[in-house]
Amino acid sequence: MDASGSTPPETDSSTNNGDEAGDGTSTEDDDRSTEQLRERVEQKYDFEDFGPRDMAEMTAEEWEAAFDADSWITGDELLDRVEADLKQRVLDRDVFARIERGDEYLLAYSEAGFALVYPDGSVEGEGTVLRDVKPVIALCSMDDYEVPDVPDGEVLPEPQDVPEGGSELGNMMVQVIAVVQLLAGVILFGAGIVLGLEPIPLVAGLGFFVVGVGLLFVVANARLSDRFRSEEFRDRLRAVNVGGERPDFLPVDEDGNLTTDRLDGDSESVLPPRPDREE
Repeated sequence: MDASGSTPPETDSSTNNGDEAGDGTSTEDDDRSTEQLRERVEQKYDFEDFGPRDMAEMTAEEWEAAFDADSWITGDELLDRVEADLKQRVLDRDVFARIERGDEYLLAYSEAGFALVYPDGSVEGEGTVLRDVKPVIALCSMDDYEVPDVPDGEVLPEPQDVPEGGSELGNMMVQVIAVVQLLAGVILFGAGIVLGLEPIPLVAGLGFFVVGVGLLFVVANARLSDRFRSEEFRDRLRAVNVGGERPDFLPVDEDGNLTTDRLDGDSESVLPPRPDREE
């Protein structure tokens, strides 16, 4: 009671406690919802085979749920991981690009495009190489994603080391089968004529003969295709400075120095902005 005889109002502690409890419940619900969304994302996408199509399909909510902003890997470690992963993909023929490491960037380029990756996860470039590199940056920034060991040396072969075609074992087997078919066809057809048998051996012999000729045509076409692909691969290798000259469109000179200002308004960050960096 104060001097006027009135009783001061008491603080409604129950109301404050209720507000605090409500805030706690809301936070728990948000955390539970994020965990459920993260589980659905992990079931929906195969992060071991994560590609440009998957990246384009992900919604903003799925993207934020899949990446833990507090554990993103950036800096030189990110460049190391992206370099190792890209080189392995080049060896596996999933990506065609030459990989070069600079002091503050990683460069991947082909004869028709490039991707310039910076330590903070931002990237700029053009063409299919940029499309292939983006999901690699996203994966390598995740702490639980295991990257392979960095292969030693140049991962792309010299043009003169590319064989003329693929494995000859399959072609040889098909060729042997074709010869057997031809011999069977000739024997059946000849026996039908010489021995005066019914038309069935003649028709069967003709069928074996046609099959044999068809198989030989398949073998010849396969060998020509292999030679064409090999020559095309050699041309691509020469275009990316493997035994030839470096592409002129790259934003890096022969000494490894950037020839344009970083970002230049065209770069983009693959990783979402960290909450503590929002303005």
